[in-house]
Formats: sequence, C-alpha cells, structure tokens
Amino acid sequence: MSPQSTHPPTSETFSAAAAVELAVIERSGFVESRHLGSAVVVDPDGTPLIELGAPAEPVLTRSSLKPLQALACLEMGVPLAGESLVLATASHRAEEGHVEVVAGMLDSVGLGPEDLQCPAVAPADRGDRMRVRKDGTLVSPLHFNCSGKHAAFLMAQQLGGHDTAAYLDPDSAVQRQVAATVAEYCGGPSDFVGVDGCGAPVHALPLTRLAAGIGRLAAGTTEHARTLRDAVLAHPWAIEGHGRPNSVVVEKLGILAKFGAEGVMVMGTPGGHAVAVKCLDGSSRPTTMVALELLVTAGALPAEQVVPVLAELDHRVTGGIGGDGEPAVVGALRSSSAVLTAAEQLGRR
Repeated sequence: MSPQSTHPPTSETFSAAAAVELAVIERSGFVESRHLGSAVVVDPDGTPLIELGAPAEPVLTRSSLKPLQALACLEMGVPLAGESLVLATASHRAEEGHVEVVAGMLDSVGLGPEDLQCPAVAPADRGDRMRVRKDGTLVSPLHFNCSGKHAAFLMAQQLGGHDTAAYLDPDSAVQRQVAATVAEYCGGPSDFVGVDGCGAPVHALPLTRLAAGIGRLAAGTTEHARTLRDAVLAHPWAIEGHGRPNSVVVEKLGILAKFGAEGVMVMGTPGGHAVAVKCLDGSSRPTTMVALELLVTAGALPAEQVVPVLAELDHRVTGGIGGDGEPAVVGALRSSSAVLTAAEQLGRR
C-alpha cells in the first residue's frame, strides 16, 4: 500500500507575508535575487533563542527528518553501526562507497535491490555515472539518494518479522515507530503526513519542534542518539558525499547537518543547540550559510571556525573570465538584514 496523506490537501506551510528575507544574491552591487523563509535557533532545552519569520508554522521536513527516521530503526533493534547507520541517515550521491554500504545492508537480511521501493536513477555525479555505465548498471534504486533509509526500513521490517513489501505503508511497524520517535523527540506528533519524493511517509512539523528534536539527538540524550551522532561525526563523507555541503560541515565543525528537499536544513551541536531553516521558494542555495551564521549568532559555534567553512563552500557569484583565466567573481550570496538584526536583538537580551 502506498502512503496517503492523513490530512486535507488544503494544509499548507507559512505564507510569503509571514516570511522574512533570509539572504540575497548580489551581482555587481545590484541585489538580483531574494530568498524568503523562516528559521529558528533553539537552546539545549528546546527554547527558541532566535526566531525569524513563522517558525511555529508547519513545514514538510523532507530529508531533514532522516536522522530521526534512522533513530527509529535503531530503537527497533536494527543492528546499524558505523557507515551503515550514516547511510540510513543520508541523502547520498551514489558514490561507490555509498552503493556498496547500502547493498551490504540489504544483503545482511537476505534482501536485494529489487526489494527497494524508491525510484531507480543514475548516480548524481558524472564520474560515478561513467563508472557504473561500464558495469552495465547505470540506473538502479541503489543509486537513489534515499536508498540507505529505505534499506534500514526494510531491515526493520525483516528482522521484526513484518511484511517487507509494506514498509512504506504509514501503518507498517517501522513507520509507526518513526511516528513515535518523532513525537518523542519533537514534543508531539507531526501535524501532517504525506508522501515524500522517495515514496516514504513525509512528516510536517513546525521548525521550532524540528530543531528541538534534532538538538536532542545531537546532544546524545539517549544511548541510541549518541550512537547515531557519533557514527555521523566519524564518517562525514557518507551523509552526502566527499566535498558536499553537509559532509563538509560535519567534518570541519563536528556538528550534525542534514538538508532536505525544498529548502529545508537542520543542524545540531553536541552541546544541544540546533537550528532549522526553511527557504520558502524551495531553494537550498542559502540554507547552509544561514544556518551556520545563525548558530554563530546564538553563540553555539565560534565564528573563527565557521568562516573558513563558508569560504570552502564557495557562495561566490561569477561573471565572465578573469585575468587568470578563471571565472571572474562579481558578487556573492549574502545574509539579509533580518539575520543581522537577530544578532543585535539577541545581544540586547
């Protein structure tokens, strides 16, 4: 059975009128584009420190919920550890290592790629597409960015003696556990359940509750949470891919970072501070920068560590060719006045 929405189709996220400007694209001194959205930073108790826009309104969490979905599988007794646990949490790029780990997860419970119910696609990166084309396996569900999550769901169903074909059904054992884990960590049940891009149930939560849940996980408030957090910190390449934003943030800053489709981003520090961002137009372009700058503003991360990471992720705007033969830099992605004002307001508290 395919997951169905459990709420009316008129449910919706916050409006543009309720949003704030999170970031702008400046080209040659001209503000070319503006990214509207909402964001929140919470302290280790889940209390908001910074609120921008409408963080109390629900958003579809998309893949930013994967840490809690992987945690649910651990709570069901699935023997995930190390790289396999990170792949259960990942939105991967189908690098060779990613695919090998997911295939091993399935094989460990006597299942295979044919049991996955996520779409079959080619690897995201050209180099990996060339590699698998030589093997005659260009398109496979193993290459889908959510295949590790699906493999973990299948493992939970198989090891628990449940129907593996029904693992995406909201009433299946693993999806009921996901709902329970979300409620436990995020302070109550989700506001809406629909269908994600991979076919799994997708939960809607206010950013404030989503951030609180990620903060509790990142702080390692339970043994399973500590296991997951430590696995991600030990194997940052696995959560997205070598040189990719989430992996770079995890590796360089020692914090959890997980993006979701349609402009969602969460980050959590081992101290328990967390940030959740939703870019209203669905763009992921500003979310890493905004999330990191807000954590710095809240005092959860030192600026001197974050600045080099932002430089490495490269938010430059280019135009033409410079004198060195490289693309000329003519502008950049920049934080909006709302983010700067949040810093001033926090300082006055």
